Amino acid sequence: MDQLNLGVGTRLQHTQHGPGVIVGVRYATYLISFIDVGVKEIEKTDTSLDEIIPENVTVEVETVSDVEKSLLKILRMWGEVSEVVPLGERWKGGTMLLQPADKTQKPKEVPVDIFFHKIVMLRDRLRVMEQQINAHKILTDEEKVNLQQYITRIYGTLTTFNVLFKNKEHWFVGEKGTAE
Repeated sequence: MDQLNLGVGTRLQHTQHGPGVIVGVRYATYLISFIDVGVKEIEKTDTSLDEIIPENVTVEVETVSDVEKSLLKILRMWGEVSEVVPLGERWKGGTMLLQPADKTQKPKEVPVDIFFHKIVMLRDRLRVMEQQINAHKILTDEEKVNLQQYITRIYGTLTTFNVLFKNKEHWFVGEKGTAE
């Protein structure tokens, strides 16, 4: 299978995550919505992926464009549903303390769980924005690439927060293409 050039709507089977559908395409990864585990970002070269070729389907049944429109509608409808991402064990129940330089001012305590939830929401919204850019009908390919580069830089800036994630697969990845 030439899995480096698959498109949105392609049905896949993953040995660990089960069946899924590609909902987003990035340079080196696919965003795949799996039935059992939700949306995951998977490397295009992952050997655990196999394309599911439906039998007895003619071209007239549904075009890629129709599938893409359906998926975009579903994504917009469920846009506020986010993936469950576990916090690292050592941070559970912890508190983040923001201490002003002026010791006469009161410090601000923020539960790490709440801060982590906001980081995950930020990541999910960046992904939705990325999908909307990719699906935009007026932007040129060059404009889409330029906007993607800004998003990649944002991910790179957020790598500082990777220490909070329990699983490395949820980390932010910047321009280098590897988690820091």
